[in-house]
Amino acid sequence: MLQRVIIVGCGIAGPLVGLFLRRVGVQVELCEARSREAGNDGAFLGVAPNGMNVLDEAGVRAAVEAVSVRCHAFQFQNARGQLIGAIDRREDPRRFGTGLQMIRRADLHHALTAAAESQGVRIHFDRRLLGVEQDGDRVTARFSDGSAEVADALLGCDGIRSATRQLVMPDAPAPTYSGLVDHAGFVHCPEAPLEPGVNVMVFGRRAFFGAFKTPAGDVWWFHNGGVRNTELIEREPQAVRARMLQLHREDPAWIAQVIDATPTVLGPFALHDILSLPRWHVGRVCLLGDAAHATTPSAGQGASLAMEDALVLAQCLRDVDDPARAFATFQRARQERVERIVRQSRRNGSGKAVSGPVGEWVRDRLLPWFLRFGEQVQSRQYAHRLRWTEHAPAA
Repeated sequence: MLQRVIIVGCGIAGPLVGLFLRRVGVQVELCEARSREAGNDGAFLGVAPNGMNVLDEAGVRAAVEAVSVRCHAFQFQNARGQLIGAIDRREDPRRFGTGLQMIRRADLHHALTAAAESQGVRIHFDRRLLGVEQDGDRVTARFSDGSAEVADALLGCDGIRSATRQLVMPDAPAPTYSGLVDHAGFVHCPEAPLEPGVNVMVFGRRAFFGAFKTPAGDVWWFHNGGVRNTELIEREPQAVRARMLQLHREDPAWIAQVIDATPTVLGPFALHDILSLPRWHVGRVCLLGDAAHATTPSAGQGASLAMEDALVLAQCLRDVDDPARAFATFQRARQERVERIVRQSRRNGSGKAVSGPVGEWVRDRLLPWFLRFGEQVQSRQYAHRLRWTEHAPAA
C-alpha cells in the first residue's frame, strides 16, 4: 500500500481522491497553482445523481446539498419562447437515491476543500507544477515556489490544461475546440418568467441560452455562441454584453432582461474536450478527471465523472499493491464509460449550432422524439452507482 501521494489540482477530483486515500492511511499532499481566493472563480454546474452518490460515499453529500438547489425538470424552448420539449426529473430521488443538484462552482470547491482538510489532507496553494521526475519507486514534483514533494505516486487532477499531462505525456493529444464559447452570470431577477428548480434551455435564433431560477429568485444563466476560432473571441466586457444582446434580439424578451440586469458577465470560456487519451498513466503518475477525459458541459456529467474517478482510483490504489497495475486497472474500469459520455456531449453541443429557419422547423418537430431517447440515456448515466466498500474492479 502506498504511504505518501502527491495530488496536483484542488478542483473536484483532487480533494475527493485525497479524502478517500486518507481513509486508508495514505499521507496526502495536495498542491494547487491558484491562490485559495481563486476558489471563488467560475460559474455553476450540475452534480448528477451518480456524482451525488459518490459524495454520499465520501461523507460530504449533506454539505453539498446545503449549498445547492435541486433541479426537478428540463424545459426546451425555441426562439419564439414556445415549449418544444421537456424532461421530468421529479422521480430521480426515488429512482437513484438523490437528484440533480445545481451548485455554484465556488461553493462546491469550498465544500470539497473543507472536507478534505478536515480529514488530514494537506493543501498547498500558490504552487504551480514545474517538473516531475521518476526514479524507481519514487516520484518528485517541483513547484514554482521553489518547493519539492517526494512520494510513492503523483495524481494529476489539474484539469483540461493539465500541467501534469504536458510534463509526463508531451505527445498526448491536445484538447479540441468545440467552436462554442460560454459566458455566464448570476442575477437576482424574481420577475423572470421561469419556474424555480427547472433548467430552461432556449434554442435561440443566433445563439443558445440556458437559465436556472432558484427559489430565492436568483437566475443562474449561461450563453453559448459560435465562434470559428479562439483568436476571434471578444473579451472586452461591454462589447461582450452588447454582442450577447445582439445575438438574442429576436429571442424571448426575458433573456435580454436577465443579461442587462446581471452585474458581472463571467467568461469567455472557450469550450474544449478530449475525445480520447490513449494512455492515462506513466510509471507512478496517473491522470484523472478533466486531465484525462475533458468533456464540454453539454452532457451535464463533467463534475460527476471526476467524482466517480476519485472513488475508483482510490479503490484501485487501496486494493492493488503495485501503482502501475492500479493505474492500468483504473483506466480499464473507466475509459469506455467516460469516452462514451464525452462523445455524447460533443453531439449535444453540435445541436446548439444555428441552422436557419428550415433547420429550426425540423428541430422543433423532432426534438420531442430525441428527448425521449435522451431521457433514457441520461437516466442510465444517473443510475451508475459506485460503492467504496466494493473491491476495485477487475483488480
